[in-house]
Amino acid sequence: MDVKTTLFYVFSATVILSAFRVITARNPVHAVLFLVLAFFQSSMIWMLLKAEFLAISLVLVYVGAVMVLFLFVVMMLDVKTDGLRQGFWKHFPLAAIVGVFIILEMCAVLMGGFRITEEPRVFSAIAHTGAEASNTRELGQLLFTQYVYPLQIAGALLLVAMISAIALTLRQRKDSKAISPSIQVQAKSRDRLVVVKMDATQPALPATSGTGEGSA
Repeated sequence: MDVKTTLFYVFSATVILSAFRVITARNPVHAVLFLVLAFFQSSMIWMLLKAEFLAISLVLVYVGAVMVLFLFVVMMLDVKTDGLRQGFWKHFPLAAIVGVFIILEMCAVLMGGFRITEEPRVFSAIAHTGAEASNTRELGQLLFTQYVYPLQIAGALLLVAMISAIALTLRQRKDSKAISPSIQVQAKSRDRLVVVKMDATQPALPATSGTGEGSA
């Protein structure tokens, strides 16, 4: 077994262990850090596959931006996990059955891909070889030609997920003084100032003719 194969098994084992710790860690911050480790190891696997653009994108986009944002959100929300664990063992049997069913489905799908009966065919878009080859350019051509519809669907799903995350984490404070923008738009000029004529509540004082110089 060569060095490349050894590194692949090491990175793969680290990915599996870190992914398992993501769902079993009691501290949400620790779970996020384990997810960062899983992304780093996945990036190393991309490097072994000579997909440098995907590896750098995984580190810069997910580890450098998305996971930092996740870490800030988890620390700001300060989620109390004690209440979430209540009733865990009550629903564990059903969750275990569903988990085993999902694992069997994934095995049925993935194991078929390992049985290669013919030589892999090269995509028509990836036809350049040699010094002029660029996996970034070939990947862009595949994404915006052959896989443009799956790319748009993935973008729509990410947009829905972002809106859902904002809606779930948005909390309205009772002590905050805010006005609805719809009410502000409906405001009229005649509603801002109203002149009201009111009778005097106290009688007017009598006017004095002198200035008070002759008084003792």
